[in-house]
Amino acid sequence: MKKIPSISNEINEDVIFKIISKNFSKIAPYWFELISSWLIRSYNVFQDIDKFIILIYFINKDLIFFRKNGLVIGYDAFYKDKSIEIPKINISDISSDLHIPKESVRRKLQELEKSGVIKKTGKKIFVDRSAFITAKAEQTLKELSILISKFNEILVEEKVTNNIFDTNEISESIKTNFSFCWYQFYKFLFNYTKRMRSALSDLESLTIGLVVLLNTIGNKSFKVKDLNMKYWTKLAQGADDVGVNAMSLSDITGIPRPTVVRKLKRLIKSDFLHIDEKKLITMNIKGSSLSIAQKVQDKNMIGLSNMLHRIFNQIKVINTN
Repeated sequence: MKKIPSISNEINEDVIFKIISKNFSKIAPYWFELISSWLIRSYNVFQDIDKFIILIYFINKDLIFFRKNGLVIGYDAFYKDKSIEIPKINISDISSDLHIPKESVRRKLQELEKSGVIKKTGKKIFVDRSAFITAKAEQTLKELSILISKFNEILVEEKVTNNIFDTNEISESIKTNFSFCWYQFYKFLFNYTKRMRSALSDLESLTIGLVVLLNTIGNKSFKVKDLNMKYWTKLAQGADDVGVNAMSLSDITGIPRPTVVRKLKRLIKSDFLHIDEKKLITMNIKGSSLSIAQKVQDKNMIGLSNMLHRIFNQIKVINTN
């Protein structure tokens, strides 16, 4: 297999952030699709996104161990005959790191133990091997590779690099450096979900909101080119003249319709979404909610820039030009 050449030479984090901001309309569909699909898959594992995040929080302990000891483990080796023993479980740390209330963490751990995903022996906790298969990053890796490939195209357009690489090359390079790259992805993901939970109260609401956003992006009335992040966000508000109903949102996300309806009411009341006389939902972030959304999005893009920067640099280390 031909190794992907270095696509990060002389690309620092500030340059990456500026390129993302400038070309946001080009990268936004791939970025939001990655996050939306991950949230939907996460919900459908346990019908509870926070439970899934607690699971990968434990799996990330292995990634942290490899990183601390300078080890790089490939994709296949990471998932082969895998189990984790964590010497001591600290509910306060989990609560703080993931921004989930302590009592919720305690309850979700009990539910994970009851279902056999984790096992507790004294203060130790064991993550069952089957949980690794449940959390295997197969589809997410494909979607992340597509996002990076699209970003690579933008780098060429911006004359930052002359080389462009296909999605398979990028995917195989990430697999070779899986433990490092996925540590960076989880680091970003934990920070992203913490910010979004603070803004929207829960991640199921975020999942619903992102589906509405993706519906806006795919709508014929929202055909945009070469818009920076600020103007793309502004233009997206109210751009969808069709909308999506609660039943469709339930079908797409797997979240029960009564739950979808309840969370939609709060999102509409908070001026994140709009509902018309036909009960169709569209994007309509305004007022203080728009200000909150813009600030959170800025932080999310800084986080994304950091992740891409570090993954690019790791790819560079093993590449031969």
